Amino acid sequence: MKIRRLALLTTVVFVCLVLLTLQTRGGATGAADVLALVTTPVQAGLARVNRAAFGLWSTYLDWKNVRAENRRLRDEAEQLRIDSLRVGETVEENRRLRRLLGFRERLPLATLPGEVIGREWGGWVRSLTVNRGRGDNVMRLTAVISPEGLIGRVVDVRLGASVVQVLTDPASTVGAHLVRTRTPGIVEGEPRGTIRLKYMARDGSGIQVGDLVVTSGVGGLFPRGIPIGRVRAIDDRGSALFSYAALAPVVDLGKVEHVLLVTSESTTDLTALFAVGG
Repeated sequence: MKIRRLALLTTVVFVCLVLLTLQTRGGATGAADVLALVTTPVQAGLARVNRAAFGLWSTYLDWKNVRAENRRLRDEAEQLRIDSLRVGETVEENRRLRRLLGFRERLPLATLPGEVIGREWGGWVRSLTVNRGRGDNVMRLTAVISPEGLIGRVVDVRLGASVVQVLTDPASTVGAHLVRTRTPGIVEGEPRGTIRLKYMARDGSGIQVGDLVVTSGVGGLFPRGIPIGRVRAIDDRGSALFSYAALAPVVDLGKVEHVLLVTSESTTDLTALFAVGG
């Protein structure tokens, strides 16, 4: 401790002597030079610190501005994407509507266009609700179709809407036949949300995967020739009397949005008017 004090005292005395000497030789100029010699590095250091701090602050402000600009650009890009999707959806909906109306004009029977406003799901579509009801003179058991084929029949009519029993409902049955072989049968809905063709075993020898099944028109409920589905598999586990063929529906019940409700009868075979052909 004593050594440190002695060293400090010696340094102070030395500085004082230097200052006195400079004052004697050069007056105030020498003292100012020494002061400048001591303070200049400090000032230079402070200037560097100040420049660095200003640079950091400027960088921070630039970073904030860049972030804000990026956020704005991302928001604009997202809005453009949404607008593009909306335009695409509008174009696609217009295309579907034009197709539906063009198909409607070709049909030799009266129909009422409708829009699907609800679906009952249970692992698959159980029923559809359309925006046509008693106010449109819709009647129970009215057939419901699309340009692809048969959807089902109206089972409940309300004031401004109707409930449609779709083909995949286990309670649904439709008289049908194969286009290629004319094999008659009944299309039944199944609990798994699928459909199958039930036919007499003796009549089924010519059935092939890919065969188109259409309404037979028997009973007058559905016009003849409306596509129902295509054979996707033949089940050999039927009884001695009946055999079964699994069908793939021609209408995607989960995506259909616009329908036609058939409001008149027709004896014309409609098969050739539908998109699926034979």
